[in-house]
Amino acid sequence: MLVVPMIERKRDGGSLTPEEWSALIAAYTEGGVPDYQMAALLMAVVFRGLERQELAALTDAMLASGQRLSFDDWATPRVDKHSTGGVGDKVSLVLAPLVAACGVAVPMMSGRGLGHTGGTLDKLEAIPGFRTVLSLAETKQQVQRLGCAMIGQTPEIAPADRRLYALRDVTGTVEAIPLIAASIMSKKLAEGLTALVLDVKHGSGAFLPDLKDGLELARTMIALGEDRGCPTVALLTAMDRPLGRACGNALETEEAILALRGEGPPDLMEVTYALGVEMLLAAGVERTTSKARKKLEGALGSGLAAEKFEQLIEAQGGNPRVVEDPAVLPQAQAVEVYAAAATGVIARIEPRTIGRAVVAMGGGRLKVEDAVDPTVGFVISAKPGDKVLAGEPIASVYARDASGVELAYEALGRAIVIVDRLAEPPLPLVSHRVTKSGVEDLTRPRPGPKPRAAPRG
Repeated sequence: MLVVPMIERKRDGGSLTPEEWSALIAAYTEGGVPDYQMAALLMAVVFRGLERQELAALTDAMLASGQRLSFDDWATPRVDKHSTGGVGDKVSLVLAPLVAACGVAVPMMSGRGLGHTGGTLDKLEAIPGFRTVLSLAETKQQVQRLGCAMIGQTPEIAPADRRLYALRDVTGTVEAIPLIAASIMSKKLAEGLTALVLDVKHGSGAFLPDLKDGLELARTMIALGEDRGCPTVALLTAMDRPLGRACGNALETEEAILALRGEGPPDLMEVTYALGVEMLLAAGVERTTSKARKKLEGALGSGLAAEKFEQLIEAQGGNPRVVEDPAVLPQAQAVEVYAAAATGVIARIEPRTIGRAVVAMGGGRLKVEDAVDPTVGFVISAKPGDKVLAGEPIASVYARDASGVELAYEALGRAIVIVDRLAEPPLPLVSHRVTKSGVEDLTRPRPGPKPRAAPRG
């Protein structure tokens, strides 16, 4: 097929027809279009965007590139969650077994690290033996037996997105609302879901830092879901600092395990519970926020969620002992402590700088074929707003060698800003709820009952 005229048309602000998008994606999936031409078209989309019918056609073409999970008449509600990507965001590893322990099936399809952000699959594969590639038949059987599976894009499911996702990661074409929306929704719509919950990040470490863009992405994905029979809701969450303490694949997996054992950092648990509540409400297993929250807390406190994760790991070929002993995870060769450079208040911890440092240390990909070192990363104990003393330990570095430690120290020196007085607080962890009906600002106080008038007398 002639791809160059399509690239030129999109480059110049024109649009492709639904038939062209369908033929193009099919040809690319089959190897008939080279990566360099697809990369040029993706860059044109970054600059020119997609019209609504183009976005719908691209999403449908990516969805049609593979098969779909089908649960026939199985009555158990099936809800998944997807994050638009963040630094230290290991929520999926906690949330999937937690929600499954509450009676909701979670057929979770995730991605690998993208740009400066980590990927759920890379974190899971830090567990020795864990298989993220399952066939459709295996996935369906496991979901119906355990209530949960955590897989990647297989050749059967959304193979077009699998190729495009990897290409975008190494061609500077990640930060585009239509490409993000089509990528996420083509995978999610293939899962046979009854509902979908989205975690849309905003702040300096998000692919789309501005709140306005985050809200636009949320509305775009909700429309794609609703138009295709999958009720969808989104929460806007903060990514102006790393989530939790750990950044890096094995380190984040360990922190997720600790969270399932009731030892998770408060910010990680707040976001996890907020998304879990939405999943239980969407599934219809609870009708109020407070009851859904109690159900989640009960599943975690009783050990059911940790047990579910253990079962999932064993079912997918991993070593289930990791839940009891996270030391089973691969360990870094060099571990050093990083101290505060000055006395004062931590103004910010720049997540993009931290994420890029993890990639540079070997914990992410610079090229599609790069292997990932799961051991490298950071554990940052301090948070914005914390008072620190010069020389006080505020982070630990996990690296392959001395040069990795040096790189990590330099990154922490740029990422962690200490001031005399905090000028502005960090973003609220969960700020907005978006549905097909509109946007709710969760940071505004809700009106309470009107005070009673004083009795006359």
